[in-house]
Amino acid sequence: MVIGFFMILLDQTIVAVATESLEQSLGAGPNEIIWVTSAYLLAFAVPLLFTGRLGDQIGPKKATIIGLVIFTGASLWCGLSGSIGMLIVARVVQGFGAAMVSPQSLSVITRVFRQESRGAAMGVWGAVAGIATMVGPIAGGLLVDSVGWEWIFFINVPIGVIAVLAVLRLVPSLPTSTHKYDVVGIVLSAIGMFLFVFGIQQGSERDWGAVYVVMIIAGVALMATFIWWQSKVRTEPLVPLRLFQNRNFAVGNGAISTMGFVVAGTMVPLMMFLQLVMGLSAIKAGLVLVPMAVTSGILAPFVGRLADRVDPRVLTVIGYGSMAGAAFWLAIVMSPTTSVPQIIGPMILLGIGNGFVWAPTSSTTMRTLDLKIAGAGSGVYNTTRQVGAVIGSAAIAAVLQTRMTSHVAEGADPHTALANGLSDAFFLPAAVILVGALITLAFRTPGRREQGERAGTAPQDS
Repeated sequence: MVIGFFMILLDQTIVAVATESLEQSLGAGPNEIIWVTSAYLLAFAVPLLFTGRLGDQIGPKKATIIGLVIFTGASLWCGLSGSIGMLIVARVVQGFGAAMVSPQSLSVITRVFRQESRGAAMGVWGAVAGIATMVGPIAGGLLVDSVGWEWIFFINVPIGVIAVLAVLRLVPSLPTSTHKYDVVGIVLSAIGMFLFVFGIQQGSERDWGAVYVVMIIAGVALMATFIWWQSKVRTEPLVPLRLFQNRNFAVGNGAISTMGFVVAGTMVPLMMFLQLVMGLSAIKAGLVLVPMAVTSGILAPFVGRLADRVDPRVLTVIGYGSMAGAAFWLAIVMSPTTSVPQIIGPMILLGIGNGFVWAPTSSTTMRTLDLKIAGAGSGVYNTTRQVGAVIGSAAIAAVLQTRMTSHVAEGADPHTALANGLSDAFFLPAAVILVGALITLAFRTPGRREQGERAGTAPQDS
């Protein structure tokens, strides 16, 4: 399950270092290159509420296999694309496959592992989630500079085949709920999410024209209507609102949205700084992130095991606080004369933050959910993270543009303006993730009574 999850998260950031290669190979302009990533994120985010619920209804194993087949086939299509338009369409299909896979891994962990061992499983999941977002630029740089941009997609094909075979062989077929589909809810959520995400993505690139502001407002209105509708559905709502009666679930969704914001709001600007300001090649820029990935990979399983025994607030405050400290640190040291050694410290601190964020947040959020709606809960959780990512990428782009314009007006040359603008922009994700730390203080340590409230078949260790 985590092999597939790793692959789809990798593809959120792996394209970041291929911009120049795509421009030269496919003759694409900057706006078209942006859509290579935006199309994937859009197709990934919009269906998540539906695909999470679908996993409850047809089974997470079946949903995962369908999603992996779609994602793997679309990856091959991406690599074979001969035009930027074809690549964007293939990325849309790839994003939908990712949306099928993403909610299922968290749902399976919640349903298969017992309470006392679930934190360790979440630790593995958390290590994968944290490392994948950081390995993307590293792997992308190595592949683009050595064998070409096509291989950032071709590499998914053997991994996808292995993942499908492993799921068929190893993942149990879990009980499903009745097959009833909230068609009105699906339509409202899909259109609302599309308008909101598309409006933010394009608004940030087109000076927030009136049409995009209207789309965002309409998206919010439709999502509000969707929530009202969910309260009226008495059979099988797409998102059971009783999910949010669980305090830890509500708190965890608020916290993980800030993490999504920060990951999307820092990785691409950081790669811009390393390559455009510091002049590093794609490979060298990717290697700067190695200390972050290694630190996170070492810590996450260890922290996951602690999540079963330690107050989650201790772990999450360390994690979110470290992320905030690293972002503030980067904002301070980033300048036209920054050297690689000055970046290593913040990278290690980011790795510590990642290691302490994913497993405790996810484990505490999902721990006491009714097993019958674990897929729906996972869908909501992943949607919240993705919406945070979309807002983060748009917000950081807007702040960067504003600050660069300001520095140019003050007489800075373009290179200095870019460096200083990126430095200023990093204060935003630093502040947002600090809010995430404060949100997690509202987590409640699950007691015996809460642990016994869950309905459904008791999970088994695997």
